[in-house]
Amino acid sequence: MSSKKINIYFICTGNSCRSQMAEGYGRKFLGQYANVFSGGILAHGVNPKAIAVMQEDGVDIASQTSKVIDPKILANVDLVVTLCGDARDTCPSIPNQNVKKYHWDLIDPAKVTGNSEQILNTFRSVRDEIKQQVLNLKNELS
Repeated sequence: MSSKKINIYFICTGNSCRSQMAEGYGRKFLGQYANVFSGGILAHGVNPKAIAVMQEDGVDIASQTSKVIDPKILANVDLVVTLCGDARDTCPSIPNQNVKKYHWDLIDPAKVTGNSEQILNTFRSVRDEIKQQVLNLKNELS
């Protein structure tokens, strides 16, 4: 791989859980290869449960902010990863036709019902799946 960093954009519906966790792991594991961003169709705020389960794994996303998709970032991105069907289906068109696109179809842990432990376990499961996908991406980029 060349020494030039690529730009990766993680996108989901509300930029509150999945894309925030992906951004956190992306910064941790892909930082030497990529500039990592996240955005959403909407900005719902960073979910406190996402912050908590990431902290359990040693990744601090508490200072990250929820934001809508930035057209300037989208125009300069090398890889877009959508983390839900809604984002894949409603993501604005990407100006650069050479952009790689990946889709990781993950459930939205914020919509899961049950007691607090069941909900946290769903957040952990989604977190672990995202971590594995980001590590797979790291292997691809290195």
